[in-house]
Amino acid sequence: MKPAPDLFEQEAAALERALAARDDPALPAEQYRAALSDLVGHFERLMRESRRLIRRSDREERELNVLNDELHRLAAQLEYKARHDSLTGALNRGAIFERASLHLQRGELSLVVLDIDFFKSINDAFGHPAGDAVICEVVNRLRSATSAHAGPAEIGRVGGEEFSILLPRVDIDGAVRQAEAMRQAIAGRPFDCLPGRVVTASFGVSWTPGNGAFGDAYARADEALFEAKRGGRNQVRAGLADAH
Repeated sequence: MKPAPDLFEQEAAALERALAARDDPALPAEQYRAALSDLVGHFERLMRESRRLIRRSDREERELNVLNDELHRLAAQLEYKARHDSLTGALNRGAIFERASLHLQRGELSLVVLDIDFFKSINDAFGHPAGDAVICEVVNRLRSATSAHAGPAEIGRVGGEEFSILLPRVDIDGAVRQAEAMRQAIAGRPFDCLPGRVVTASFGVSWTPGNGAFGDAYARADEALFEAKRGGRNQVRAGLADAH
């Protein structure tokens, strides 16, 4: 196998000549100067190459930092898109169910589920773009209504016109009051995206103690929602409390 080439072969030879000149007291001055000049020339070349490599390394490091920042940004975007509804920015079904289970591991949880009343008739009468605008406006009004209350609330879109709101560490009475505020926020004034038309929603509420099963909480809230619709819509109903 051939040995790897010496990248500094010429410089090493110039250094050997300079050392030999240094150690030869009988060497004429001209040869001293020639050996020194040769060594200086190679040293200057190495200095220029070193500066060029340092500049190149700095540029590549900056480029790598830019790429790293871009990768982090893209990863954050992908994480956001994986957990959020693309139309409204609310949490999606998987994320809201995951968050609910985490909350129940830490303590009690009230769950509000709601469904926009007669949403199909909105799509049929005004078209799907108007229906999308209604959904976005519903989420905005839910955000406004929940922000007026103490404690965190997490809003998720779990179906076309179906939503879930998580109210951790809120008892059933407090959750019913918040759901009523949400109902009023939606029904209280016409939607700008519809010509003077009021939109309403029906609500079901459940409460579950810590370590309870979210599936049971959702089933009870969904049953309460069904009762609200059967009772005439545009109202809030509470499900039976968990027996635990």
